[in-house]
Amino acid sequence: MIPQQIIARKRDGEALAPEELEAFLTAYLAGAVGDDQMAAFLMAVYFNGLEGEELNAMVEVMIHSGEVIGRGDGSAGPRVDKHSTGGVGDKVSLVLAPLAAEMGMVVPMMSGRGLGHTGGTLDKLESIPGFRTRLALDEFDRVLREVGCAMIGQTDEVAPLDRRLYALRDVTATVPSLPLITASIMSKKLAEGLDALVLDVKVGRGAFMSRIEDARALARAMVDVGAARGLAVTAVLSAMDRPLGRAAGNALEVREAIACLAGGGPAGFRELCIELAAEMALAGGLVDGVEEGLSAAASALAGGGPMERFLRLASAQGGRLDPSRSDFGLPAAPLREVVRAERKGVVTAIDPLRLGYGVIALGGGRTRQDQAIDPAVGFELEVGVGHRVARGAPLAVIHAATADGLAAGAHAVREAIGLEADAAPRPLPLLIDRIRVRPGNA
Repeated sequence: MIPQQIIARKRDGEALAPEELEAFLTAYLAGAVGDDQMAAFLMAVYFNGLEGEELNAMVEVMIHSGEVIGRGDGSAGPRVDKHSTGGVGDKVSLVLAPLAAEMGMVVPMMSGRGLGHTGGTLDKLESIPGFRTRLALDEFDRVLREVGCAMIGQTDEVAPLDRRLYALRDVTATVPSLPLITASIMSKKLAEGLDALVLDVKVGRGAFMSRIEDARALARAMVDVGAARGLAVTAVLSAMDRPLGRAAGNALEVREAIACLAGGGPAGFRELCIELAAEMALAGGLVDGVEEGLSAAASALAGGGPMERFLRLASAQGGRLDPSRSDFGLPAAPLREVVRAERKGVVTAIDPLRLGYGVIALGGGRTRQDQAIDPAVGFELEVGVGHRVARGAPLAVIHAATADGLAAGAHAVREAIGLEADAAPRPLPLLIDRIRVRPGNA
């Protein structure tokens, strides 16, 4: 196998034989193919895609590049996970893991870091002082047994090839590729020993799939890959044409998730958490229909159990949260500034892409693989799409570490929030579509 030939053939739109793709990927894992060569290959895939056999071959190599966790016997409940394709303000996992566990599921959640303009669940969790997202598999299993859910990054044992490709895609502008997203997500999930999986496929300007038809194609590809391997999979298409919730930035999003667990939080964010929990219960066989699942999820959230379980989860993984403090002891930025409307009007849009890059400009995201981030910086929105505001009304609060950060944040907010004198905006519905596939009917 000559790496340059593999790269050139994919660059020219040729389909590779499964054994050729396996040899190339295995050589990369062994160090015989360099990051520069893999970056070129990823760009070729970005432009030319992968055929069905190529995609399946890539998924198989990624799954078996490390340890594959066996499924449990079901005595503790079905093993069900959720994965989001990413967006701005998407802190759903922080609520969903303890909520689903409270409903009787075992939730072995392996998450990722910020990718492109989107925030990462691991970065949010690590804004909790002391929280450890790197656990050995035996410790991961212990937390699952004790709490019912665990939230970690990829271990060294599980899908190590995906971990390397994930980091490389982030800095080579090859994130929004249907086959690469499919292979990355499904290789991790198929290595987790799940009984069922729910996928939150984001749609809109702040998502990697901005068009509904592209998001639907991605959802279909993922559910088919999972169902063909014996996994019950549901994909929910949800809106990312505006940020989810009010907060964007790691510690700020943890605070908003805690508010939701405590019975508050933005209505749309709370609704999505309940909808996804219901789909997890349905896919896991705990309820007979989605309405029963919605009722069970809403009841569990209102009962306070998920909040107590989240605090136990944080403690079990080394995190230090202080419920006696209004900020729970989370890091806070030293500088804050309110951005106010320069004129009256109707909020016609809140561009999640601009806000996501605004968080990066503040220091809350990465432009390099090895870059440290500031967990405290970000934005809190004071308005939503369709709100009518007066001149001087607050639009957002910037949390920054420096005066330059405040200036960059103010610019991002003004670029992101559209104001018109009189308009009737038509944002996407929060929930756009559902695709449910069970083994045997893919």
